[in-house]
Amino acid sequence: MNARLATLLERVGCFVLGGIDEFGFAAAVLGETLYWIVMGRHRGQKVRLAAIAGQAMEIGVSALPIITMLAATIGIMLAIQGIYTLKMFGAESRVTLGVALSGVREFSPLITGILVAGRSGAALAARLGSMRINQELDSLTVMGISPVRYLVVPALIAMVIMLPLLTFWSDLVLLFAAGLTITAELDTSLAAYADELLDILKMHDVIHGLSKAAIFAVLVVAAGVVNGASVTGGAEGVGRKTTRSVVHAISAIVVTDMIFVFLVTR
Repeated sequence: MNARLATLLERVGCFVLGGIDEFGFAAAVLGETLYWIVMGRHRGQKVRLAAIAGQAMEIGVSALPIITMLAATIGIMLAIQGIYTLKMFGAESRVTLGVALSGVREFSPLITGILVAGRSGAALAARLGSMRINQELDSLTVMGISPVRYLVVPALIAMVIMLPLLTFWSDLVLLFAAGLTITAELDTSLAAYADELLDILKMHDVIHGLSKAAIFAVLVVAAGVVNGASVTGGAEGVGRKTTRSVVHAISAIVVTDMIFVFLVTR
């Protein structure tokens, strides 16, 4: 029994120490990323705009179709569920309030962040993992090129720019799709829905969602870099760490969203 307890405690300790080590590595990479953003030009190794643009196209523009489809689906779902629930209290006319606030403040940034984590975060982890297996990261270091500046900085800048923009687009699509559903179900006009929407939504509601999206962007890149840079075991290791990066990113997004909501609503 004592041997089993000792083994259990050892595993728990190794798990905790591994988590602390990964957290420290992520903090170090983010710190080095900020250093290259600020000091890259002075060091003669400025961040490449072409690389940022390429990452932005991959993260943002290429994700527009799936973002649009999911945002519209969620908007319709929120409208239908809201009308169904509020009809029990004879207050279905107030469905716009619930759809507007929950969509802009919670659903748009959360769903967009999760989608980008599964799409672009996984791609970043797989890319870094493959380069590590092929010793390309070591080759960059030998040539005097910082892998963080060359690979991580463009991805982080593009992610921090594009994820809030995708979230804003998601807001527009979600509210429009919800408006079509609400006007059809309650036999009202889109103009009346738009007027009510403008009365309900304030600028700080939109900024709330966009701020969370920017934080989620950092979390997605951090999860991808930490897992991609720690790949071992060939192609199987790349697949394992890629899956792990998605799990870590989504978990971090959900937990951070909970903490964010708790803090800003006190």
